[in-house]
Amino acid sequence: MLKGYVPPFNATVVQKLLDQGALLMGKTNLDEFAMGCGSTDGIFGPVKNPWSFSKQYREKRKQKPHGDNEDSDWLITGGSSGGSAAAVSAFTCFAALGSDTGGSTRNPAAHCGVVGLKPSYGLVSRHGLIPLVNSMDVPGILTRCVDDAAVVLGVLAGHDCKDSTTIQDPVKPFMLPNLTDVSKLCIGIPKEYLVPELSSEVQSLWSKAASLFESVGAKVIEVSLPHTSYSIVCYHVLCTSEVASNMARFDGLEYGHRCDIDVSTEAMYAATRREGFNDVVRGRILSGNFFLLKENYENYFVKAQKVRRLIANDFVNVFNSGVDALLTPTTLSEAMPYLEFIKEDNRTRSAQGDIFTQAVNMAGLPAVSVPMALSNQGLPIGLQFIGRAFCDQQLLAIAKWFEKQVQFPVIQLQELMDDCSSIFENEKLTSVSLK
Repeated sequence: MLKGYVPPFNATVVQKLLDQGALLMGKTNLDEFAMGCGSTDGIFGPVKNPWSFSKQYREKRKQKPHGDNEDSDWLITGGSSGGSAAAVSAFTCFAALGSDTGGSTRNPAAHCGVVGLKPSYGLVSRHGLIPLVNSMDVPGILTRCVDDAAVVLGVLAGHDCKDSTTIQDPVKPFMLPNLTDVSKLCIGIPKEYLVPELSSEVQSLWSKAASLFESVGAKVIEVSLPHTSYSIVCYHVLCTSEVASNMARFDGLEYGHRCDIDVSTEAMYAATRREGFNDVVRGRILSGNFFLLKENYENYFVKAQKVRRLIANDFVNVFNSGVDALLTPTTLSEAMPYLEFIKEDNRTRSAQGDIFTQAVNMAGLPAVSVPMALSNQGLPIGLQFIGRAFCDQQLLAIAKWFEKQVQFPVIQLQELMDDCSSIFENEKLTSVSLK
C-alpha cells in the first residue's frame, strides 16, 4: 500500500535521535502494517533469525538431519518488529526502533537474544508512527544490553506538542544506577501466566530466575491477575476495531497505492484496498468493522473496553500491594522453524505469541524482555519484567541487575567472523604492498 512512498516529515522519535547525532542506517522489515507475531508476511518477504546461522545452534543441529529444503531451514524472528530485532542481534546496528502494540518489540527480542523495551504509554511520542491501535501503540527500543536501552529511552522520552497523549513533565536523560541492595525488592509471579502451552524449558528458566532473586534476599511472591484469561479476546476485539478505523485512511486518494479502475470512486476504493493490503490486514479490517456495527457495538467494543479496565485494575491492585515488578515469560518457547510456524494461520499464531505481552499494552505499563539463557537447541530464551506506570527507570535498573547475573552469551556468527577475518587480512596485505 505504501510502496515507493516517501514521508514528508520524520517521526518525532527519529528526529530526536538525529538531533543527538545518531546515524540512521535504514528501515527494517516487519509484518505488513505490524499485524503478526512472526515477521513472516512482510512485503519484502520473511525475516530470518540470525541465530539460525549461529555456531551455538548449528552445533546442536549436527545430531539432527537437515530438511530437504535448505532455503526454508531457518528460524523465525518473532514479530511484528522482527527486522529491527534481527538487525541488532546480527551486530548490524547499535539500536533499532520497533512499534509495540501487543508485544511486537518484546516478542522478537526474546527470540533474537536482545533486550526489547516497551516504555510506559505516553512517555514516548507516537507522532509519525503509522498507527495500528492508537490507545496501545508505543515506539519500542531494541538493543543488545539494558544500559543501551536506557540511553535511547533518555533521548526519546518526554513531551511532544504534536502528540497530545505524551506526558507534560520534562524528562532528563539518565544513567542507570547499579542496584546493590536487591533485598528490598518485591518481585511478583503471576500465577495465571503458568499456562499449559508454556514449554518446560521456559518454565524451568522462569523458576530459576525467581530463585535467583530469592537467593539474594528479595521477596518473591505469587500474585493473581484474575482477568488474564479474558485479555487475549479483549485485545483482539479492541485491536481489530481500531485497525478498521486507522486503515480507512489508505483509500488510494491522497497517498499510497492507487488501482487503475476508474468506473466509480467506490470501485476504486475497493480495488485499491484489495490490491494494497494482504489477507491478514484485510481480515482484521473486516473483523473490526463487524465489531463496530451499530447492532454489535455494545456487545463487543463497549464490553471489551470494560474488560480492559478490569485488566488494568488487576495490575494496579498488584502494584499497590507492594510489588515492585512482575516477572513473567515473554514467549511460550524459543524461536520456531519457519516451516513449523506457517502451519498455523496468522490469527492463531498472534493469539499464541501475544499471550504474555498484550495485557501490558492494555494497561499502559512499561515492560522489558531480557535474554536469560540458551535452550537445549542453543537458542535464546527471554523473560519479561513488568513495572509500574512511568517507573521505567526502576524497571530498567532491575533488568540491568538481572542481566548482569545471568551473563547471556554473545551470538557467535562463525562464518561471518571468518569472512571478516579474511577481509581484514587482505586489507593488511594491501596496505603493506601499497607502502
